Amino acid sequence: MESILKNMYRKDIIPKMMKEFGYKNPHQVPRVEKIVINMGIGEGSRNADIVDQHAKELAEIAGQKPVVTRARKSEAAFKIRKGMPIGLKVTLRGDRMYEFLYKLINLALPRVRDFHGVSQNSFDGRGNYALGIGEQLIFPEIDYDEIKRIQGMDIIIVTTSKTNREARKLLEFFGMPFSKS
Repeated sequence: MESILKNMYRKDIIPKMMKEFGYKNPHQVPRVEKIVINMGIGEGSRNADIVDQHAKELAEIAGQKPVVTRARKSEAAFKIRKGMPIGLKVTLRGDRMYEFLYKLINLALPRVRDFHGVSQNSFDGRGNYALGIGEQLIFPEIDYDEIKRIQGMDIIIVTTSKTNREARKLLEFFGMPFSKS
């Protein structure tokens, strides 16, 4: 079963991008390469139950088991020792990536309180987009009653675009709700 966005990319977005940017070949059209979801767990590094709870939540959101990221060196100011768990990350590609992007754009972002669109200034200069989410509760898979701790996450959408303008247009065609200002 091909995802809705992957089908939309092939049928609608490629021709629109070719017309907009004057590409001669469909393979020149930028595409979404991967989506990386990163969740720093901070206080949870001293409590294994919190790490397991957030890993379960991130697995439900992404549809894929996260990898626990560990501290590379000790940092006394933050009470962190080398090897302690400090975060979780998931890299999505292929169909799972398109399913997550669909869910993010159409289900999760509209549930954000006082939402006026995502920032247009979060591109990195090479066509990648970074988005910070304040709480995991906006995703429909998360059961509000089972949440012990509200946790934010960073979502990085990596594209094959050469410029921010191309990447922004690509994400607009996917339906990303950019703010007007």
